[in-house]
Amino acid sequence: QVQLVESGGGLVQAGGSLRLSCAASGSIFSVNTMAWYRQAPGNQRDLVARIASGGGTNYADSAKGRFTISRDNAKNTVYLQMNSLKPEDTAVYYCNADIMQGVWSSEYWGQGTQVTVSS
Repeated sequence: QVQLVESGGGLVQAGGSLRLSCAASGSIFSVNTMAWYRQAPGNQRDLVARIASGGGTNYADSAKGRFTISRDNAKNTVYLQMNSLKPEDTAVYYCNADIMQGVWSSEYWGQGTQVTVSS
């Protein structure tokens, strides 16, 4: 079994910063792409940022220039540094990872961490 455990969410004022972390543990051979998604009430779950095992990244337009995704492959951990936060960034943020277990890979999700940005 594999678990993704997120941390770092909370309440912050507009213009502030937060850093989210997500650590993968369990029966892991290797971790491919890792990503952060978010879901606000009444909305669908949307991609925020994605990082490949080699470090290549892509971002949603709303995150470009403010958010930075990074990873520590030795720790199977992905981070999301969020700066210049806006009230519209308020959502539950979910970690996602494509994890190799032997010859196959499976997609896993974390439990979500709440980010609330006050105006």
